[in-house]
Amino acid sequence: MTHFLDESGNIAQEMPTEARELASFFALVVDKASTKLPRRLSATDIRCFEKGCAGTTRIEIIRSTNEIRWMCSQCENEGMISKWEGTKWDNR
Repeated sequence: MTHFLDESGNIAQEMPTEARELASFFALVVDKASTKLPRRLSATDIRCFEKGCAGTTRIEIIRSTNEIRWMCSQCENEGMISKWEGTKWDNR
């Protein structure tokens, strides 16, 4: 997560639009995951960012690595977010 941020901890302005949109999606996921602290895949109201997909994102925090795993409820879109601890979206 931190590679998307500027020195102030905000999403950097100087990157392509798609990268900023992905960083914003990650920020939403980190915000929700660090509030709920789910240890199993849990439903959220965060929409998938894949064009044409109407799915929502499921999230969990992997205990062994503290990474946030996310996956779409409909398409095959999924991923992991690391280095989110201490960001402005960390609600622990």
